[in-house]
Amino acid sequence: MRRALVVMGFMLCTASFAAPTDIVKIPMPSASDFSASLLPEKAGMVSWRTLAQVEMVQRGIRAVPKFSKDILDLNDKDVQVQGFVIPIEAGARSTRFLISAVPADCSFCLPAGPDAIVEVIAKTPIKPAAGPIVLGGKFSVLTDDPTGVLYRLTDAQFISMAGS
Repeated sequence: MRRALVVMGFMLCTASFAAPTDIVKIPMPSASDFSASLLPEKAGMVSWRTLAQVEMVQRGIRAVPKFSKDILDLNDKDVQVQGFVIPIEAGARSTRFLISAVPADCSFCLPAGPDAIVEVIAKTPIKPAAGPIVLGGKFSVLTDDPTGVLYRLTDAQFISMAGS
């Protein structure tokens, strides 16, 4: 009896949430397109649209990133990047975190794909900010990172709040 009630409850719930078939599907913007409205592109700063110029290609049984020439030209260069801090360590200040093209909705979710995230290793601890920040450091393009990270900024330093 109890199982029958659970099954009926599940059926009622799923029936009431069935998606109508006449809804017009509007494509969601990519993180790099959405970030352009939050973080206008600035001269001398790496653009999230540039970092989005990567595609995954099949090589044997693995999918590997294929980067554009614009991205590969950034490897081992000192650059500036603007974005939203996503902490990955506990504490008020951190030397290791992510910076993203778009803000996170929650502290447990990544807001975008790997092309819109940069792993940051800072020289000195940086306090997470409520808004977007600008960081400077040495940029690395990661062609085979086991964690799936595509970009890393090392020796990073806080430059300013974005928009300042």
